[in-house]
Amino acid sequence: LLLLLVPAGRRAAGAPVVAELRCQCLQTLQGIHLKNIQSVKVTPSGPHCAQTEVIATLKNGQEVCLNPEAPMVKKIINKMLNKGSTN
Repeated sequence: LLLLLVPAGRRAAGAPVVAELRCQCLQTLQGIHLKNIQSVKVTPSGPHCAQTEVIATLKNGQEVCLNPEAPMVKKIINKMLNKGSTN
C-alpha cells in the first residue's frame, strides 16, 4: 500500500501535482526571480483544496508552486497583474 503513495518519478521541489480534485502544490517556494517567470496562475481555495495556490510557469516550461503568503510572491503577483492590465 505504501508503494502506491510514492510517485513513480522524482519531482522537483515546488512542482505542482497533476490532479483535479486535490491540492496541486505539496511544496512551495518562497520566491523566484521575476525575469524567469512566463506566467502565473492563482487558484483560490475551494472544495478541491483548502489553500490558495500560486503556480508559476517559467520561461523554460517548468511549473513551480509559490507560497502565496510570502512577501516576494505577493510582489510577483502584483507585477504580473499590472503588466497584464497595461497591454
